[in-house]
Amino acid sequence: MSSYGTPPMTEHTKVDFGADRVDGATATTPGPTVLEKAAPRSERMAVNKIECNACPVLCQISEGRTGACDRYANADGRLIRVDPVCFVSRATDATEPTAIGFSAGADAQAQTSADNSAPLFVTGVGASSTYPDYKPAPFIVSSQHEGVDMVTVVTEGIFSYCSFKVKIDTDRFLGPEQSNVRCHGEIVGHVTTAEYGSQMLSLGGVHHLTGGSKKEGRVTCDMMLALGNKEAVELTIDGGASLVIRAGAAPVVDGVEERRMRVGCGSATIGIFAKQWFGHVDEVVVVDDHITGVLTEHQAGRCLGMTRSGLKIRGRKSTPGRYFQVANPGTGWGGTDIQDPLAIVEGFDPAVARPGMRILMVSTTGEHAQWYELDSDLVPRPAQMPDTVRQTVERIGENCEPSLATVLFIGGAGGSLRAGATENPVRLTRAIKERLVNVTCGGAPAYVWPGGGITVMVDVARMPDRSFGTVPTPAIVAPIEFSMTLDAYRELGGHMDAIRPLADVLAHGPEHLEGAPLARRTLARHPDNPWPLGMPPMLG
Repeated sequence: MSSYGTPPMTEHTKVDFGADRVDGATATTPGPTVLEKAAPRSERMAVNKIECNACPVLCQISEGRTGACDRYANADGRLIRVDPVCFVSRATDATEPTAIGFSAGADAQAQTSADNSAPLFVTGVGASSTYPDYKPAPFIVSSQHEGVDMVTVVTEGIFSYCSFKVKIDTDRFLGPEQSNVRCHGEIVGHVTTAEYGSQMLSLGGVHHLTGGSKKEGRVTCDMMLALGNKEAVELTIDGGASLVIRAGAAPVVDGVEERRMRVGCGSATIGIFAKQWFGHVDEVVVVDDHITGVLTEHQAGRCLGMTRSGLKIRGRKSTPGRYFQVANPGTGWGGTDIQDPLAIVEGFDPAVARPGMRILMVSTTGEHAQWYELDSDLVPRPAQMPDTVRQTVERIGENCEPSLATVLFIGGAGGSLRAGATENPVRLTRAIKERLVNVTCGGAPAYVWPGGGITVMVDVARMPDRSFGTVPTPAIVAPIEFSMTLDAYRELGGHMDAIRPLADVLAHGPEHLEGAPLARRTLARHPDNPWPLGMPPMLG
């Protein structure tokens, strides 16, 4: 939703043809952008309403009100796009995003300096969609990059086939694989395969959006909108934890904010720090839900000439010094359910162990650590940890990256998006796979999955704020841009008659504005993002 401060639209309109009233907050506009003339009037529509044809809902909008998606409104009988179009500047040193008003004329030329590169890039954020699919994309913009004539096809896609993959950097047990993930009691996704040092969730998707109850679809859509727009979302996992996740922020698990991602599994931690422990300890056990490491049995200890300690550990032995299933998954030491590390120790072989042996037990993040010394009965007793050993524990923590929640949007770009670029959509698909087209989302680089179709994946943290919207079908609205050389666009049968120079877009806005100024906001390019008009990244 826009928040730029001119008079707000009063409320949502009622959608005709039997659809329910959709409740929600109203939107504001910084000098709204007129989109186009209203669609042909329905015989059932009141004379003070206009019909919005930007999505299949076909809202009938009264004067001064927004449609059900909060993105379109009726202003003096004209259909307007409430939010401004988002431009990305090639500069990376701007501070706060600002809404920029535009005056035509010489300023337009100044915005497109003649240094063989376009200093501004039109993103799909706020650009409008191609629905009802037969019309060209809202912006098909020509510019130059390093002396090459370029074309960028810009639109907002209406995605039913889309989801979010959430990477949560923690060893904590979040829930069994395949367990349902819920938001406000509704199933919105599931726990998927854990990756190295991270737990993974798959959220949203077409079956939750449209395949369940109306409430499930609405809750799923709202949850996805919040995630994409970098807002905090509360989730619960069946048989597992409660979570608060937000893109680029530390996850909160059962009310506790995570701090560290593990340095490695227990075996890897042994290998990394074995030389630093050598001579200062007689045994180290690195507790881990995946692979618990035992130093003197491990190949690293053997290569250093360490003598076996006689420690007997619970669990299933994999290879020397590496143990599986020492405990159940949980939120304790090393992602297990134990709070006392001695719970995984069965004892010490009296033929090998000796009183006074020094034992370090530590987790894979260094957050848990305890020093023991064996008494005369070979019972480990807590003791003061030597400074040299404490430094190695601190170094484990130093080598752990900060725990973050990373949110990746995955969407399938279907027929309507491709038809907005060309009358022969398969040519766009082929050109993307041949690396003739660079695909971005809000100017952020998108990974295009191999195989059929155009399935894109993008890190929402690298996209502009407020990049995502919704329509009440329900579906997610997300920006997408296709950039290529002018020759490549001609080859794939693009809408050549719809191409407009960047300076003309800046000066006059969309072609159907009839001279009205373009409402836009300009952001500095994210410092991690390559300039969108460059070569596309390697595909999988």
